[in-house]
Amino acid sequence: MIDKSEKRDLYDINKKVTGETIYKGEEIPENRYILVVLVFIQNSRGEFLIQKRSKIKQGKYASTGGHAKIGETSLEAIHSEVKEEIGFDINCRELKLFNSGRSDEGKAFFDIYYLKKDIDIDKLILQKEEVDSVKWCSTEEVIQLIEKGEFLESHAEEFYILLDKLNKNRL
Repeated sequence: MIDKSEKRDLYDINKKVTGETIYKGEEIPENRYILVVLVFIQNSRGEFLIQKRSKIKQGKYASTGGHAKIGETSLEAIHSEVKEEIGFDINCRELKLFNSGRSDEGKAFFDIYYLKKDIDIDKLILQKEEVDSVKWCSTEEVIQLIEKGEFLESHAEEFYILLDKLNKNRL
């Protein structure tokens, strides 16, 4: 379904904005890409903030993220996605980019961030169209959700990359 309220920039294979745009839900043209952003937030107890997505959004668990809107940089996009979905105003200077790449199959560039922050989840304002609930989960709990097929697959892949970097003290 095409959403005429949300436009996205299109990028070339070198991650340069082309000046072309599409609406959310439109097919991405050949040799063009969109930008996807994601953040994993970990508290001082080592738990990760995860969200249960709304039924409209598959109802699975995931981290917070989405697609960059027209004119947004990667950092602006992750800032606005976190603000929209869970009502938290992140400080972009605290974010660490830990993975960036391109999916030719998904026709998307992706920037994946990490944030070490204690957040009071009782004060978060959830975007009900996208998020049913949020909770803090241990690494083991997230892995259990992944193994049961209850965690978004693309987010699970990035979670394992993050764990590897954290275990090797590369963040």
